[in-house]
Amino acid sequence: MQDVLEDALKRISGERVVVHGAGRTDTGVHALGQGAHIEVSERFPASEWQRILNYNLPQTIRIMHCQRVEKQFHARHSAKGKIYRYLIRNQDVIFPNEASRVWMVPEKLDVNMLREAANLFVGRHDFRGFGSNKKSPAKTVRTIQKITVGKKGSLISLTFHGEGFLYRMVRMMTGSIVRVARGQDEIAEIKERLYAPGQPMWEHVAPPGGLHLIKILY
Repeated sequence: MQDVLEDALKRISGERVVVHGAGRTDTGVHALGQGAHIEVSERFPASEWQRILNYNLPQTIRIMHCQRVEKQFHARHSAKGKIYRYLIRNQDVIFPNEASRVWMVPEKLDVNMLREAANLFVGRHDFRGFGSNKKSPAKTVRTIQKITVGKKGSLISLTFHGEGFLYRMVRMMTGSIVRVARGQDEIAEIKERLYAPGQPMWEHVAPPGGLHLIKILY
C-alpha cells in the first residue's frame, strides 16, 4: 500500500514523497483504519488532498480523512494505541464474500470460555510467548486495555484495544482463545505462557484473513 500511495503522490506533486505509516500489517490482514503522514507543500488544502489522492488511487485504497498536523507529529511515534478486530464465522460454510475476511471455525465455540480466556490477556504482561518478535524481555511488555467478545448469529468478533502489539500477537492470542473455547487446550496453558514468559512460544496462529486493523488512536 505504501508504494501505491507514494506513486500517486509523485504523479500529483512531481516529486518523491515518503509515506510514514503508523505500522505494518501481516500479509492478508485487512486495514480499515490505517494512519499515515506525509510532508508536502501548502499546494492544496487538506480536503483537496483527500479528493485528489482518491482520484489517483485504486478503489481498494481510500483516504477517508485528511488534516494538517503539527511539525512534530509522527504517524507511528505519536500513536497512543490501536484497535484490532478478529472475525470468526462459527459454522461449516461461509458466504463467498467472506472467504478472505473471516476465519471459518466449524466446531461449536463456547462463548463464555471465549470471554474467560480473552480476559486473561487484559492488563500489562510480558507477551514473549504470544509474539514472533525476537526482542529483549523489556520490549515485549505490552498493555491490553480491554478485549470484547461479540456474537451475532454465527459471527463472532474479538476486539482488542491495546497500546501496541507484537508481530502476530493478536493472531496468536486469538488462536489460543479459540482453542480453549473448542476444548482443544486448557485455560491453564495460556496462564503458563502469560505468567511465566520463559515458556515456549505459542505455536497456534489464527489465519491472517480474519484480522482487521480498525483504528489508530492518537
